[in-house]
Amino acid sequence: MTPPVKLWGNTTTRTMRPIWLLEELDVDYRLNAFGPRTGETKTAEYTSLNPKQKIPYMVDGEFELSESVAITNYLLEKYGDGSNVFLPKTIEDKAKCDEWSCFILSELDETSLYVIRRHQDLKAIYGDAPGVVDSAKAYFYKQLGAIESLRGRDFSHLVQDKLSIPDILLTTCLDWIVAYKMDVPEFLHTFHAGMRARPAYQSAFERSYGVSAQKLISR
Repeated sequence: MTPPVKLWGNTTTRTMRPIWLLEELDVDYRLNAFGPRTGETKTAEYTSLNPKQKIPYMVDGEFELSESVAITNYLLEKYGDGSNVFLPKTIEDKAKCDEWSCFILSELDETSLYVIRRHQDLKAIYGDAPGVVDSAKAYFYKQLGAIESLRGRDFSHLVQDKLSIPDILLTTCLDWIVAYKMDVPEFLHTFHAGMRARPAYQSAFERSYGVSAQKLISR
């Protein structure tokens, strides 16, 4: 029987997010594994599904969706029961999750890490700009300082006392800086290690990157 959930994309932190959540929720899914800039996102077949030509992309029955945060929120709402992933029910809890998700997506991912990627890894396309990269790194660490101010040095989750979508987003951003051989601030080591120790994270990492999560060196 074909799984109802089909997911396109792997090998990136953004595609890791829905894969990890699907593993946490124990939802049967089919992964169409290919990375960005491999040519596969630009095929006529894929473009007919997702004209953005980006990954991840999800189909659940007749429902289609792109963007990693939108996909994870949808999957949690549809398949989550709150047993192992925090499922916000009140307006206040939903707003708090949105607050953290928006902060991580806009300040850490898009404004900082992807700027580094564009002008470091993809400089042949977007231009070599070492000053921009240095500024983006400094801004990233400044925003991590905001997390420390809000949550303190000793915390294991961003929202409530259970894994949440914001935790998944923050962990994948920390994975990203590890891949760039940047330092994970000391106050986030325990958080990051706790997330990476989760069996669903490890399964998702292997499915996403094709290697064991033990390959991720955090120091």
